[in-house]
Amino acid sequence: MPPNPPPPCCVPSKQRLAQLDASIRSSAARPRATTGSLENMVRLDAAQFYMGSESPEAFPTDGEGPVRQVTLSAFYISKFALTNRQFAEFVRATRYRTEAERFGWSFVFRNHVPGVGGTGFSLSWATMPGTPWWLRVDGADWAHPEGSDSSVLARQDHPVVHVSWNDALAYCAWARYRLPTEAEWEYAARGALDQKTYPWGDELTPEGRHMCNIWQGVFPDTDLGEDGFTTVAPVDSFAPNGFGMCNAVGNTWEWCADYFDPLWHIQATPNDPAGPPSGATRVTKGGSYLCHESYCRRYRNAARTGTPPDTSTGHIGFRVARDI
Repeated sequence: MPPNPPPPCCVPSKQRLAQLDASIRSSAARPRATTGSLENMVRLDAAQFYMGSESPEAFPTDGEGPVRQVTLSAFYISKFALTNRQFAEFVRATRYRTEAERFGWSFVFRNHVPGVGGTGFSLSWATMPGTPWWLRVDGADWAHPEGSDSSVLARQDHPVVHVSWNDALAYCAWARYRLPTEAEWEYAARGALDQKTYPWGDELTPEGRHMCNIWQGVFPDTDLGEDGFTTVAPVDSFAPNGFGMCNAVGNTWEWCADYFDPLWHIQATPNDPAGPPSGATRVTKGGSYLCHESYCRRYRNAARTGTPPDTSTGHIGFRVARDI
């Protein structure tokens, strides 16, 4: 196991001590949930693990490193990402309208938009810098993933997508869960394989077997679908990791509770860290079916990125957690 990283200098500054104090308070104030159903939940006992990565595959601005030892209290996390069936139950019970529904549109990967420029909806190129493969599709939402003419009726066991962080939080409040912290998510994804690249080890395709749903081919034009899928797959499509957690990497990005910051964790508390107390984006983990080595190698346990909490796309979902 790697040693604990050394402090930045021999004498801690008042600023760093103030950040540590803020981190401890942020951790203590994180939301709790103790009454959600335990169906399809995995109990993980209190543990220590080495979080983060110093891999050359990491994006420097993501702040994956340094590797640090983290201590977690016991918690539960869902085996699977939340499904369309589960989200539909929430919507029926509460008449909740997602942010995509209120905005009237969401982002859809261009290859999955039927008859681009055709009838049934209007299109405009996405304004996200550097990602012209995303289209703004009017009428796209969790129940209509590719636009108003599409439906999730035949995809009940697929992860719900086109849900923002705010939508995920609304579901958790109704179902009496919470979102996992980034540290909890990463510990669960590792499946007891400390400092391994993927939930199953260090080799992406051991003995030629595909272990997750990511892109094969030339991104963003040609997905060969060698793993069996060219879009979102059912939540139980691949073998579970050592903790029984399925599809931790690939398939869909997953929202975490924490605000995103590339440097906060350097001086954060090692005990149940919960991210900074404020920020502009939230942590998403795990990568998606659109990840490819030529563009985004974030289908790794330690990979992370920050996403605005009102964002909805066809490749972001979530799973839930609760306290013991």
